[in-house]
Amino acid sequence: MISQFALRLLCGMSATWCLMPRGDVTCGFFRIQMLVALGFAVAATLFAQSLPAVEAGTAALSLMEIRIAAGLAATMCYLGSIYWTLARRRGGGICAGLVCGLSTTALLGSLPRSVYESVQSALLHIGSELASSWLIGGAFTAMLLGHWYLTAPMMKLRPLEILNRALGGAAILRGVVAVAALLQLSSFSPNDTQVIWLTMRWLCGILAPVAAVVLVRSILRYRNTQSATGVLFAAVILVFIGETTAAVLSRDLHWPM
Repeated sequence: MISQFALRLLCGMSATWCLMPRGDVTCGFFRIQMLVALGFAVAATLFAQSLPAVEAGTAALSLMEIRIAAGLAATMCYLGSIYWTLARRRGGGICAGLVCGLSTTALLGSLPRSVYESVQSALLHIGSELASSWLIGGAFTAMLLGHWYLTAPMMKLRPLEILNRALGGAAILRGVVAVAALLQLSSFSPNDTQVIWLTMRWLCGILAPVAAVVLVRSILRYRNTQSATGVLFAAVILVFIGETTAAVLSRDLHWPM
């Protein structure tokens, strides 16, 4: 599970870098982001054998191929940190795109080969992984960007506002995918424990980040980035709880939740 969450964070963070207005954010933020992502990439490489499908020997890509993709992502993170240190925005942006592509390849390659046997199954599993990645990585990056305003208080609010809206979109998309997955489990009759997990999954992982987005939007009207960051920090914790319970349910039911 460590490698799976590391890959999701890496994928979501790098996708957020590519989508956000990088020109409005100081280079130091991306340098630190690259170093944080480097840690996740190394963790994903070292613990790739713990991925569920890899353990079962059913992954779409081999263990070596997943490790190569994650290792290359780590290399790009290191090179990106150098580019951002030197304020070479174009090179840093290219590295961010490569990290996103490599981490996505490793993440989707860690899914069982059986999910790609039908278009419907492939779309559901791929959508679940990408939505989860966007939600986790988007919340984490938005929270760290909020902290960055403590060192760059004169920075425009536009990047944080965009990341906050993106977080809301990610939470809604995650909810849509979760509903689609539940509707296809026609014979699913949850026991008491699974009802508790499902409740935590929806309250913490989907509804809570939507509520956090509304609060942050209101707080940013007064340029109070510290309070907004506190709300985003709480959202990150709740999203982690929600996605952890979803991972537990998915492993028990062998179906994306």
